[in-house]
Amino acid sequence: MSEAPPSTQAPAATTAPVAAPGPRPARRPARAPGRPGARVPLARTPGRLGARVPFARALGPLLLLAVWALASATGALDPQTLAPPGTVASTAWNLAADGRLGHHLFTSLQRAALGLFFGLAAAVVLALLAGLSRLGEALIDGTAQLLRALPILALVPLAILWFGIGEEVKIILVALGTFFPLYINTHAALTGLDLKWAELSQVLALSRRQFLLRIVLPGAAPGFFTGLRLAVTVSWLVLVVSEQINATSGIGYLMTEARTFGETDIIVVGLVVYGLLGLASDTLVRSIERRALRWRTTLA
Repeated sequence: MSEAPPSTQAPAATTAPVAAPGPRPARRPARAPGRPGARVPLARTPGRLGARVPFARALGPLLLLAVWALASATGALDPQTLAPPGTVASTAWNLAADGRLGHHLFTSLQRAALGLFFGLAAAVVLALLAGLSRLGEALIDGTAQLLRALPILALVPLAILWFGIGEEVKIILVALGTFFPLYINTHAALTGLDLKWAELSQVLALSRRQFLLRIVLPGAAPGFFTGLRLAVTVSWLVLVVSEQINATSGIGYLMTEARTFGETDIIVVGLVVYGLLGLASDTLVRSIERRALRWRTTLA
């Protein structure tokens, strides 16, 4: 019986086609050695600082108050040098009850608000002119840097000669003090914008007005708010000096009068009021900044 001849056809391919690689499965946390079922937590996402602490900004002042009270109670702090917190609180209550504290506080708030308004308006306008124009930068920035080097206290005699000893000189000094932090930070933010945004505006054929409103101003907003936080603090510092110029009201005048009679408790009340005003105004600016710059993704 003869054998069948071998087939001349090639054997059919038996290899299956290779499937395209899919997405990698998510990495599971490794199990901790020695504890069955326990998992090792994954690393924190970069940029996270942990959960927010309620009223976190009040912890520092409360700790300072506790140290002050402890030093006064143990006798480590002389009451003639710095009045205890209880005495300061009692004096503040008496000043508020007879209306003196409210009257002086309202006058100081009015002066600080007017000075901050004029300083803010001048700083923003000049920063835009210097930051968006070569000619404006040549005319404005050098002069601003020159005047920034002059101490505010050295300008007080000239300000009195030029503007007198009325309310105008007090408001002008506050405006000068708040102008420079706002101008420097806003101008730095404007000139520090990345060139790619200007190139993007050319690609999108944006007009100069659209480029200013959509790119320049949002890009410079973080620097502006940084300058504003510094400016509101400087406004209270300059106000202390300006309210000693022929003043009959204001927290600075109240402190000067108390210094004449050696009333350290009233001086400390004025300092506490200035500190609370600075903290409150900074908190307000930070709150406005968070709402205005919600588009930012930051570490905090």
